[in-house]
Amino acid sequence: ELGAELVAKVKLAAQARPRARREEPAAPSLLTVDPRLSTAGRVVAIGASTGGVETLQRMLTRLPASAPAILVTQHMPAGFTSSFARRLDAQCAVTVIEATDGRRILPGHVYIAPGSRHLELARTGAHYACRLHDGPPVSGHRPSVDVLFGSVARVARANAVGLILTGMGRDGAAGLLEMRRAGARTYGQSEASCLIYGMPKAAMQAGAVEAEMPVERLTEEIVALHQPVPA
Repeated sequence: ELGAELVAKVKLAAQARPRARREEPAAPSLLTVDPRLSTAGRVVAIGASTGGVETLQRMLTRLPASAPAILVTQHMPAGFTSSFARRLDAQCAVTVIEATDGRRILPGHVYIAPGSRHLELARTGAHYACRLHDGPPVSGHRPSVDVLFGSVARVARANAVGLILTGMGRDGAAGLLEMRRAGARTYGQSEASCLIYGMPKAAMQAGAVEAEMPVERLTEEIVALHQPVPA
């Protein structure tokens, strides 16, 4: 069954016509954010598939070290996510790591779902933590964006932001809708900036997306989550 699914996806990918991405004007560096700002308690959940590796690199390398905690589900086979996280960590001001079960979630950190394991947001006392499990594929994937988004909707509710990026299929649409109904802000990558406008389109059609934006604007939305620390 898995083999048949992979064959079907390969055929679909071969038939798909990747969109020519419009060159967007370079945005100014976002790394000069007031160091007195903090994002304790805020959570950003990001889901991506085809084209997501490059898009995540463009976004995460522009974030300041004081960015909010970010959880990422990128469709990727087992064995590749660890090196992906290490490569990003070497390029970013934020700390990028592969998520491990029970790890406390901290501002300024990005947690990448391991290939073949679902990543969820959990609460342990007053803190957030990563939860990993080996449940069956959801929306055709493990890790699944729907699983991540659904957990964030239940645990963080209005204290979260959901971003759905380039990718083929519908994974993430239902979970992002849960987040929006729970009071979270929800955004999709704009069609012009997507390699494959599948997942953002499905989420938009489901009523899950509050607004669509190019990559630079999505990055600015993350930076805008900074809240002043009381004197």
